[in-house]
Amino acid sequence: MGDVVSSHLDEAKREIISARTETVMGEFGRLYEQQYAVALFNKVRFDIEGGGGPQPQLLHRKIPLENKSIFSGSLLQNLEENKKWKNRFFFIPDSYNISYYDSKSSFDKRLNPKGTINCAGYKVLTSMEEYLDLINNSLPDVKAKVGSSPFLKFPNQFPLILWHPYARHYYFCVATEKEQQKWHAVLQDCVRHSNDGLCEEHKVQTPAFTDAVRLYRQAHGHYGTWEMMCGVPSQILSNLVMEGLLPELRELISPRLKGKLHERQRTWMLISDVAYCLVQSQCQAQYDTVVHKCEAARSSLEASVRTDMDQIITSKEHVSNKIKAVVLPKAEKLLKVSIQPYISSILDALMEPTSRGFSEVRDVFFKDLVEMSKNSLNNGTKETVAQHMEKTSMLAFHPVKMQSCYEKVEQLSLEGLQQRFDVSSPSVFIQRAQILMRKQMDDAVYTFEQILHQSLESQGTEDLCKSIQRCQDRVIKKFDYDSSTVRKRFFREALLQIFIPYMLKQLSPSCSSELPRFQELIFEDFSRFILVENIFEEVVLHSVMKDIMMAVKEAAVQRRHNLYRDSIVLSNSDPSLQLLGENPSIDWAEKYGADQEEAGDAGEEADGNHAESKRRRMKQVVSMIQVEGSTFIPGESCIEVPSIDVIVEEKADEEASAEQRGAAENPSGMSIGSTLKEEAVQAEEQTQEEVVLKVEAAAEGAPGEGEEEEKEAEQPVVVKEEVSEEVVSSPPPLSEATETSPHTSNGSVLKEKEAKPEELCKQDVPLEVESNAEPVKEEKEEVSQPVEEAEEEASPPHLTEETTPENPPDAATNSPLLPHNDSGFQSPTTEVVKEEEATSEEEHEAVAAKEEPETNDSDSRNQ
Repeated sequence: MGDVVSSHLDEAKREIISARTETVMGEFGRLYEQQYAVALFNKVRFDIEGGGGPQPQLLHRKIPLENKSIFSGSLLQNLEENKKWKNRFFFIPDSYNISYYDSKSSFDKRLNPKGTINCAGYKVLTSMEEYLDLINNSLPDVKAKVGSSPFLKFPNQFPLILWHPYARHYYFCVATEKEQQKWHAVLQDCVRHSNDGLCEEHKVQTPAFTDAVRLYRQAHGHYGTWEMMCGVPSQILSNLVMEGLLPELRELISPRLKGKLHERQRTWMLISDVAYCLVQSQCQAQYDTVVHKCEAARSSLEASVRTDMDQIITSKEHVSNKIKAVVLPKAEKLLKVSIQPYISSILDALMEPTSRGFSEVRDVFFKDLVEMSKNSLNNGTKETVAQHMEKTSMLAFHPVKMQSCYEKVEQLSLEGLQQRFDVSSPSVFIQRAQILMRKQMDDAVYTFEQILHQSLESQGTEDLCKSIQRCQDRVIKKFDYDSSTVRKRFFREALLQIFIPYMLKQLSPSCSSELPRFQELIFEDFSRFILVENIFEEVVLHSVMKDIMMAVKEAAVQRRHNLYRDSIVLSNSDPSLQLLGENPSIDWAEKYGADQEEAGDAGEEADGNHAESKRRRMKQVVSMIQVEGSTFIPGESCIEVPSIDVIVEEKADEEASAEQRGAAENPSGMSIGSTLKEEAVQAEEQTQEEVVLKVEAAAEGAPGEGEEEEKEAEQPVVVKEEVSEEVVSSPPPLSEATETSPHTSNGSVLKEKEAKPEELCKQDVPLEVESNAEPVKEEKEEVSQPVEEAEEEASPPHLTEETTPENPPDAATNSPLLPHNDSGFQSPTTEVVKEEEATSEEEHEAVAAKEEPETNDSDSRNQ
């Protein structure tokens, strides 16, 4: 295949590629040098004057994925050299660059990977139909015939394809739909992270780069958003070159391609990949040269700016007023006719899915903290909290758990507006919103763990559940405020990205010819920092900015989608929290689980190989690893290994099944439910002993009842506590508190552990889940009548779900978690036992039928 590519990309073609790249980079370099000086002036001015706007309330993690990996597992990959499928091991570090190895043993031996994939600019596809639609556009003059052989045969029906308009394509396959969904979420996260390659912390280089790329495309008639503005600078510049180079190469090479349709398509994709690699290497070298030149002159430029700041600002305002007099009337006319009628509709299209996505982020975060509160209520130790926090700390970077949030935003559609305003695709806005959602989640998690750690250090384990609730309330309130601020800024930026290119495209033909004469009004010493092209764009921006601000402000005043008004500004009333932001991320396992890891770490420390031990201890965000030494078996391409990072839903199922197995193996606990009744009839000691013996005999025989035992095993014990900050009502009488025991659907009993009067006054009395089997049918028939009479006198009637206020109807307990409420946050503190499956009506009727003859016999004997 290499000979075929080299025959088509001969020296003449390579010279064309090199010359085209040189031309583009030369023009870009000139624009970059101009915009670098302007960006430096804006940065220095901002540092001196400062900027307004609300300050974020949540803390920001500086190094979010320190000593973490994202994912690892095995996939079937199609090899280009022999077109065969091979099982390979994939590892995704914190850089999100995918490395693949021949096997997991090769990875463990730290051998060099077979290859590395940078996912910037790729699309993740899960069907061959989507892929064929894209590759058919690569050679527009050639179409596949109906009934022709498939482009590629997959060994299973669950493919995963990485498609790029210029670079190499990758083909993978898994055995199950569940694996496909997980890998799809992981690969999408790799694409999302890699596309966001421009560092926002570079206050001069990044604005200069983006403005230079935008001005270059506008000079060639390309206005509007650009999907390939993704990756690091060298990749973006390569996309810029290939945008004009690829059609030229296609006209030269496609007529000479031979073979069947799929062979020609494969050959063309290989040629495109080789050309893209040549362009990227040349762009990287020339971009580094331009940046180095600008950075070398930065100190002298900054000195000039600081010396003449006032004169530069005065000169710029003078030129701006002159340009406004010419441009503003035309801009306002265009604005009134073509922009204002569409602002509200486009804003609504942006607000609905974006706000749903941020609301889903809040719900996922809230549910995770509720789960932690439940665990601390049943087993309130620092080790329990540390285990849960070890998972929660990486919640924002778990692509499977965050997938529900990302899917909400993917529903964003600008249909009907794309052609009018030259919006190529809403994917630019979707991806930006998803990145902001992940950042918001990580800020909330980082703030919570810093506050919780401070609380644990100062208060210890007393009232651990209440401490978690207090920290949760503080973080949720800050999350709501920051979420409103981030979304309003996103809406304004998105509207500007839609309207400004359209207005520039309409105004440039009539205004561009008049701009050069304004350059004469600028002093030569200030000409590097004041450019008439930039002032022209600023005038257009300010003309539409007022209407955009008013539209967003009106939506906030109406409290649509829980947006806060601009007048609501939370002052920095929590200065101690800002000090916590300087702290590094907390290693919960090392801090509170050192005892468990000392034995394992001792051997690694004895080896003295620090790098190797660090790699072995690297935590993985998503757990799905191929078992070492296992060969690929159809249907088992990825074997999931449970760990502390396992997905929440799977973890809950495993814990429930473990509890059920323990209950089945310990039938002696099935007699605990009857001991409370036996304590109330001490006068009938002899009869009581007979009852206990009969109940124990029935309990030992209970596991033999196959159908009833299977039903019990299918019903996991779920204890859900909801806590609120309302005033606790007076405790019930001691007899009722100790003698009554509400039953769950599978027979488990929630028993208060040593319920003393002073402990009953507390909100969080520890609950103990005890296994209690289904009452045996013969039990009530064999119990003597005096015992029944004593039970009726000593024990109060069982609580029913229909009448008692302590046990509300299932309609309340089965309702989902409360959505975001504008009035405030409701945290769970009241203990509620939730029945996962209500007892069937037939069982109630059977019990009632058995109780009727016993009641009649009792009444006749009493008479």
